[in-house]
Amino acid sequence: MRFNVNTSKTLNALQRSITKCVLCPRLVDYRQDIAVRKRRMFMDWKYWGRPLPSFGDPKARVLVLGLAPAAHGANRTGRMFTGDRSGQWLFETLYKFGFATIPSSLHREDGQRLKDIYISCVLRCCPPLNKPTPSELSQCLPYLANETALLPSVSIIVALGRVAFDSYLRLYKSYNDDCDISSWRFGHGATYELEEDKILIASYHPSQQNTQTGRLTRKMFEQIFGKVRNILG
Repeated sequence: MRFNVNTSKTLNALQRSITKCVLCPRLVDYRQDIAVRKRRMFMDWKYWGRPLPSFGDPKARVLVLGLAPAAHGANRTGRMFTGDRSGQWLFETLYKFGFATIPSSLHREDGQRLKDIYISCVLRCCPPLNKPTPSELSQCLPYLANETALLPSVSIIVALGRVAFDSYLRLYKSYNDDCDISSWRFGHGATYELEEDKILIASYHPSQQNTQTGRLTRKMFEQIFGKVRNILG
């Protein structure tokens, strides 16, 4: 399947259209229900409760790709990887390697700015139990196809987690039918050379399940972005 791409839109216009999406009824119901019920510690927040726009430098050479907004993280704050522990891990690391202006990301107006990096995800709405269905991923993937077409400077893609990795490969394969990627496997630090001088790097997702069990350590995660910085020179 080849995804239709409309490069006549700007990134901002694309993000505005994403926030209005209602293609997946299960996700619409869930994200809106979460925004109403909230979590006790966030009762004074007005939850975002809509599909999530991406965030970052439109001239970025690096694309960081996650799975989906967390129910009480980005679904609350309205910004990618903002308002939860996964995001805190990510932004502390981005700051250490010069990609973020401050070492935290708490809300949309906290002054955070990204440099040479753009953060997106393969699903724009929080899924129940953090498990999207194949059809929901398929419905959302055209947004990423259009987004990548509007980020012409990207040369490195960092996929956080297996779902992000597999989804990006599905998108890549749709435009490169002759490329044999059958042997490409997800693994922390696995690195693959794509067409057009692009590089795909896989990383474990900085979820609490991974970080609290030690499956992903700070050193392991920082090695990923150290590699990115070295490739960029």
